[in-house]
Amino acid sequence: MRCLILACLILIPASTFAQEPAIFEPGAKLKVEAEGEGAGEGPAWHPKLGVLTSGNNGHISRLDLTGKASIWRKNAGTNGLLFDKLGNLVACESAARRVTRTDADGKVAVLTDNYMGKRYNNPNDLTIDSKGRIYFTDPRYGPRDGMEIRDDKGQTIEGVYRIDPDGKTTRIIGRELDRSNGVLVSADDKFLYVADNNNTSLTGSRKLFRFDLKADGTVAFASKKTLYNWGLGRGPDGLKQDAQGRLYVAGGLNKPSPPFEPAKDKKGGIYVFSLEGKLLTFLNVPRDEVTNCAFGGTDLRTLYITGGGTLYSIRTTTPGRVLFPNAK
Repeated sequence: MRCLILACLILIPASTFAQEPAIFEPGAKLKVEAEGEGAGEGPAWHPKLGVLTSGNNGHISRLDLTGKASIWRKNAGTNGLLFDKLGNLVACESAARRVTRTDADGKVAVLTDNYMGKRYNNPNDLTIDSKGRIYFTDPRYGPRDGMEIRDDKGQTIEGVYRIDPDGKTTRIIGRELDRSNGVLVSADDKFLYVADNNNTSLTGSRKLFRFDLKADGTVAFASKKTLYNWGLGRGPDGLKQDAQGRLYVAGGLNKPSPPFEPAKDKKGGIYVFSLEGKLLTFLNVPRDEVTNCAFGGTDLRTLYITGGGTLYSIRTTTPGRVLFPNAK
């Protein structure tokens, strides 16, 4: 459903970020692009298809270039979505516990549905490096029965995996993190950013981490760096990067959601960080939970945001970094 409602853009006071260049266009406001169509996750932008989002009772929804909403693929059961450099849609199919690739003709190929014979928890989010290697996270939110992947002590693993172009899948992060969620590889393949978000326990991790990424696609654990800590609030979810390397991270909470209470400095929205983890600005998004974002538009300066089943957009001053149609 096309909607012309405008929501207010709420930023942390400018004095907090003195002398930082504008990140969102001056005067830009959040725009509701679609609601009631299940824009719960994703999103992913395509120059011909428009914006695809996960949700809507398990379907993949589409908002076309004219603003018309429809179901693009029924019963997909997806979460994270991303177009690769060839324009194929790579998806974390959480419900089916697998990762797939859909080509331009709609043919779906399963890239991986198990690790060493054990089914994944619920593949959640993904990123692709310059060599075409796919990295995806595998947390479990909700009931924890049926979790098959465990360490040699019988402890569950909610890790990060890499799928190589030849189809081989390798786990690159295991119990080094609590519950991996959002994931992003830097443009130069030097860093892997992971949103560690155990939002069902007050003792769980809710931090954004950065690891050095080796040439072979593994991480250097000794390089682990905390970029930001959401403390006792709801932690980070999906994240993207603009052409200048800044990180746009969905996270936070606006209203109480036991066991979490929203903190004044941890509201729900998009947190924008420097590469070193300095908070540059914050965009409040009114609906909980803010789950992810993606750059799109003909100039790649429109940031699409999913939150509470609503698809929002806002204009930025810098293009986003995307794999398709033209990497930045």
